[in-house]
Amino acid sequence: MNINLPNKITIGRLVLAVVFFALLSWYDQRSPNPTLLDLCLGIFVVAALTDALDGYLARRQDQVTSLGRMLDPFVDKVLICGAFVFFAADTFVDADNVNVTGVQAWMVMVILGRELLVTGLRGFTEARGKAYGAMAFGKLKMLMQSITAAAILLVVAHVDLGGKSPLLVIKTVLIWLTVILTALSMLQYLIRSKDILSEASRS
Repeated sequence: MNINLPNKITIGRLVLAVVFFALLSWYDQRSPNPTLLDLCLGIFVVAALTDALDGYLARRQDQVTSLGRMLDPFVDKVLICGAFVFFAADTFVDADNVNVTGVQAWMVMVILGRELLVTGLRGFTEARGKAYGAMAFGKLKMLMQSITAAAILLVVAHVDLGGKSPLLVIKTVLIWLTVILTALSMLQYLIRSKDILSEASRS
């Protein structure tokens, strides 16, 4: 099987995501290791930036493939959902039993629920022969999620979490913006799909 360059980049992003998760699994907030989080941040940023690169190359070189259309959003979901699952886990719970990321379990469920719903709607719609490309809120949502994940890693690694740094406020604002945009994106896709879902319910 001949895999073109954009798809190779996407597969490389998946490998980076696996390495990112492996490193995060070694982190323990009860004995913080800023260097480890810096390494995780670097890997995450590279993986997030190459998301734009593979799509750009595929369009510029006319190498858009069915594999790429399936693989690219899959890797996006793995990277983002995995990151936020880790943020809400015991990995980031300190000695006072507080999760220092500010990410709560219900927020992760909103993110996971949105991705599962959109994946299902996309599969259902395309199975009926209709295109189901990304929408504006979906692209903005991915950008905000990436910025927020990077900010969480940076703040937890280098900011006094018990202090009054404005970066702590910025982190909280970014988290809430991420949740809101994710919910709005889910709503947008539901509205977009209402006609085909209504049609299917009558068939």
